[in-house]
Amino acid sequence: MKAVSSPTFKKEAALLTQGFSFIAGIDEAGRGAWAGPVVAAAVIFPPPSPALLSALAPVRDSKLLTARRRETVFSLIHTHALSIGVGVASPGLIARANIVGATRTAMTRAVQQLSPQPQFLLIDALRLSEVGIPQESFFKAESISLSVAAASIIAKVTRDRLMVLLAEKYPEYGFERHKGYGTKHHRAALMQYGACRIHRFSFAPIKNLQPSIHQSND
Repeated sequence: MKAVSSPTFKKEAALLTQGFSFIAGIDEAGRGAWAGPVVAAAVIFPPPSPALLSALAPVRDSKLLTARRRETVFSLIHTHALSIGVGVASPGLIARANIVGATRTAMTRAVQQLSPQPQFLLIDALRLSEVGIPQESFFKAESISLSVAAASIIAKVTRDRLMVLLAEKYPEYGFERHKGYGTKHHRAALMQYGACRIHRFSFAPIKNLQPSIHQSND
């Protein structure tokens, strides 16, 4: 099996030599889910040093970590980051702006929460031309850039926590288990109860279901 390479500060270090002091990594969580918001995070670290690299050694693409490990690394990132911003796009915004537009909105909101404001953005897959900040967008960025990998963890843990809270309001669907993704359990709940207010009605198979009582009463 091919070994998974660890993300590094190589891109961030190169940008520092070009005069950019505050470089933010940006990623999202929940883009492919059937329910719940899209959550984006932006993370700025201090200039890389051997001590910082050692401290951040556990940081990986969030998908490569267990839920328990993500919680631990989430706290680690908060300890060492210079600034962290989080942005949320609701299911309603996803319906109005489509999933790509809503993801860009969540990312923009995350950037706006940063202090200091970044001078350069490293973004997974998308571009944010409207923010007016120099940037680079590339695929699998969370596997390449430590800042983006950290953002992927912040976004994932934040969204998972939101879905656990939403599970208390809509207990029929098991959101605390699948976090709104298209699992067998989620599909069975949809067939039994219909869709609720936080489902994404532009997504299949949600758009073919009749809303449940939650949709009209919330």
